[in-house]
Amino acid sequence: MDTRHMRYFMALAETLHFGRAAERMNMSQPPFSRQIAMIEHSLGVKLFERNSRNVALTPAGKHFMKDCRNVLGQFEDACRDVRLVASGMKGELRFGFMMHAAHSVVPQLVQLYSEARPDVRLVLDERTPTEIDEMLVAGTLDAAVTFGSEYTLNLKTVLLTRERLRIIMRKDHVLAAARQIGPEELREEKIIAAPAATAPALRSAINSYFSAKRLVPHVVLEPRLQHTIIQLVAKGLGVALIPASLCNELGGGLTSRALSDSPQLDVVLRAPITTKNPAVSTFMEIGKAMQQTSL
Repeated sequence: MDTRHMRYFMALAETLHFGRAAERMNMSQPPFSRQIAMIEHSLGVKLFERNSRNVALTPAGKHFMKDCRNVLGQFEDACRDVRLVASGMKGELRFGFMMHAAHSVVPQLVQLYSEARPDVRLVLDERTPTEIDEMLVAGTLDAAVTFGSEYTLNLKTVLLTRERLRIIMRKDHVLAAARQIGPEELREEKIIAAPAATAPALRSAINSYFSAKRLVPHVVLEPRLQHTIIQLVAKGLGVALIPASLCNELGGGLTSRALSDSPQLDVVLRAPITTKNPAVSTFMEIGKAMQQTSL
């Protein structure tokens, strides 16, 4: 028994007429009748009562009709779904993003993609920039938002936006009254910054900002996560240069100030060039559309 035999059975069960059922299956009546007899013989069950005038389902036939309808429906759903997955209309996409991007481009990107591909399940994974690059190369992420960098091996990249750094400090800090702050004013300040191993592009931008004035930042603490950095600044343990989007939701005891000649970082959408996930292409196209409206 296979789905072909089920369709023969369903044609007769629904029409209760050998001639019309055979016509539905594009067959002449004799070979169609032989198929029905073969099905009953294979199952060892009588499915139809028939005489020269009428065809009727037996109780076993009625039950088999119900089960066949369910099986054929599931089979048709499976055939439809596999085509949708192959076209990128259905399936799963593993999307990574650095924490600060949740305050900027990620919500819009997720919203637009969910609207365009409602049957693709997005699996969100918040990671550090270094972890994101490693996971993209390893294939454990299908796409990700991270900082732009020279690390582009086997990765395709779409620039989403550019973001400047701002400095955060406690409101009672001596520099809180300034409208704009330069690296010279920060030469004696304790700096809290993510380590280069975690966020190389961000740390490089901070170091370059100071080195342009022949200064070296006095980094005292190196937590991996930006939220931790903000909490440490709130305790008065130092100041920090962080992406501007994070400054919109600082706690009541903190304030942010513009930096003179502030460093600017690219925020990009990346995916492996050799991805086998057809759902990724639409994700990248939406990223390109966002780029046109944000830059």
